[in-house]
Amino acid sequence: MSDHVKISFARMPAQPAGFTIVLAADDVAMGAATQSLLAPAGNLVARAAASERFEGKAGTMLDLVAPAGLEAERVLVVGVGKEAALSALDWLKLGGAVMGRIPAASKEANVVLDLPGVEVTPAAAAEFALGLRLRAYAFNRYKTRQKPDDQASRAKITLHVADEAAAKRAWKKREGLAEGVVMARDLVNEPANVLTPTEFAKRAGELSKVGVAVEVLGEKELKKLGMRALLGVGQGSEQESRVVVMRWDGAEESAAPVAFIGKGVVFDTGGISIKQAGGMEDMKGDMGGAACVVGLMHALASRKAKVNAVGVIGLVENMPDGNAQRPGDIVTSMSGQTIEIINTDAEGRLVLGDVLWYVKERFKPHFMIDLATLTGAIMVALGQEHAGLFSNDDTLAHRLADAGLATGEKVWRMPLGPEYDKLVDSRFADMKNTGGRFGGSITAAQFLKRFVGDVPWVHLDIAGTAISSPATDFNRSWASGWGVRLLDHLVAEHYEP
Repeated sequence: MSDHVKISFARMPAQPAGFTIVLAADDVAMGAATQSLLAPAGNLVARAAASERFEGKAGTMLDLVAPAGLEAERVLVVGVGKEAALSALDWLKLGGAVMGRIPAASKEANVVLDLPGVEVTPAAAAEFALGLRLRAYAFNRYKTRQKPDDQASRAKITLHVADEAAAKRAWKKREGLAEGVVMARDLVNEPANVLTPTEFAKRAGELSKVGVAVEVLGEKELKKLGMRALLGVGQGSEQESRVVVMRWDGAEESAAPVAFIGKGVVFDTGGISIKQAGGMEDMKGDMGGAACVVGLMHALASRKAKVNAVGVIGLVENMPDGNAQRPGDIVTSMSGQTIEIINTDAEGRLVLGDVLWYVKERFKPHFMIDLATLTGAIMVALGQEHAGLFSNDDTLAHRLADAGLATGEKVWRMPLGPEYDKLVDSRFADMKNTGGRFGGSITAAQFLKRFVGDVPWVHLDIAGTAISSPATDFNRSWASGWGVRLLDHLVAEHYEP
């Protein structure tokens, strides 16, 4: 893991020590434990708040250095606004914001989770800790000289709570989720000369440590299965393609699994339809969907989710050598449907089409959700605040939308329909791999829909949210790990007893 922050829990302290962080609601109202803690300083906080016009509004902070009357070297008062209105997402953001004020060089910090008239539940403390952990992340393994801002925090952070044992139990359930997000970020941040399809498959194999059964299919097996659409994408690369199947069996054997499919193009040059040079380095992140699936499977297994889950990722590299597929080529997919290649840069849908069909046929899943950094068109439509959601099932779509609001990983439903489907019909084959300039993200989804049959299905186009997305209180990384928290929440809310 790339973050080094150490989080522990303890009872409320008798006296503040070192770097101490406390919470204040509107009008600088503080909980009884906090008031007792700061009592030796007299009215110092009130006077400083008046001087700085600090009122405890959400997102504001008051920094007291070497406060008179206290042993603490520094006290940071963090405003939370109307404390009764704090949601799980608010606690997550608050933890991230606090982590952002702890210098990377700090060795320790104490956070007093106490508010006036409101119980800070163990679940809230765990969400706060999750925000700390995610904000502390930094991918710096290739830097031989680091500036302070480049460093991951190595602080030991103690969260002081009313019920230490209950908070520890709550955090244990969330810690695996934090690790899953970090795992996804690490995978996306890795350079493509390190994270080849083979290396990616090897790292996915490490999920066996948490009880996930992992199966790796090489090119021999993929040819036997008939995954010619997926193999066509990778045939121009010296790196062999892989499909990785991950299974977590947490429910009765007879229960149909929920299935998650990820696009894993470890680098995308565009192939013969080569991309422009500017920004091509970002195409090491064209496997954000596959990274999310790996992180999600880790999260589900770590908390021993009471569900049967399957994660399948297609790993390829799209390169333009003399063996690469050409525009005008026709390939036969695993489904038997034929595909005319119009643009070799519309490669992710070829990978996903074969994998979706494979999952549908082999596992007979309860639903399928695929994630892919699939189209630039989705960013034209939605920017980088929402992922595009396409679905053949209203219930599943609504549940994902609700999960997006709860986690902050928001989605926006986009249309599907036969009018768009006509745009991917081909003159020479059953379909073509691009429908032209207009409605690009929609026609990509229409293409995928031809491989899912009647299985409830959602396609998430995460091109705008997985990489280079706007900074948040709990993420400053180029790779966000988007989707791990969203899908974990979906499973926990609706598909576990």
